[in-house]
Amino acid sequence: MKEKIENLYNEDNDCAYQTLLELETTTTESNELYNYFNEFLNMLSDEKTFIRVRGFRLICSLAKWDSENKINHNIDIILKELEDEKGTSVRQSLEKLNLILMYKTELTDVIENKLRNLDLSKYKESMQSLIKKDVNYILEHL
Repeated sequence: MKEKIENLYNEDNDCAYQTLLELETTTTESNELYNYFNEFLNMLSDEKTFIRVRGFRLICSLAKWDSENKINHNIDIILKELEDEKGTSVRQSLEKLNLILMYKTELTDVIENKLRNLDLSKYKESMQSLIKKDVNYILEHL
C-alpha cells in the first residue's frame, strides 16, 4: 500500500491518476487507507496542484471511516484547497466534497459557510460560472 501512495506523487500523471482511482475504490470497501490520513493531509501542502487535489479527494473518500474525527479537526486545512489558483482543481475537489457532507453531517455548516464565501473573482469568467454551478448544486442538496 505504501508503494501505491508513493505513486500518487508520480510525474507520470496518467499512472498517478490510475492509482488515485484505485485507492478511491479501496476506500469504498474498507478503512485500510485510514492509517494514511496524515499522509493525505500532508499532500494538501504540496507545491503541485495535482498532488494537493489527490490528497483532498482521498481525504473526502475517507470520511466514511473517520472514527477519530481527523477530518473535523483539520477541516479548515482541508477546505483551503477550495481556494486553489486553478479552477479545474477547485472543480475536482468540489466533486468529492459530497462525501464529507454525507458522512460528516456535523460539518455541514462549516462547509456551507466556506462555499458561500469562496472568492471566484480570480478565475476566468467561464470558469467562474462552472464553479458557481458546482457550488450551487452542492448547496441545493444540503
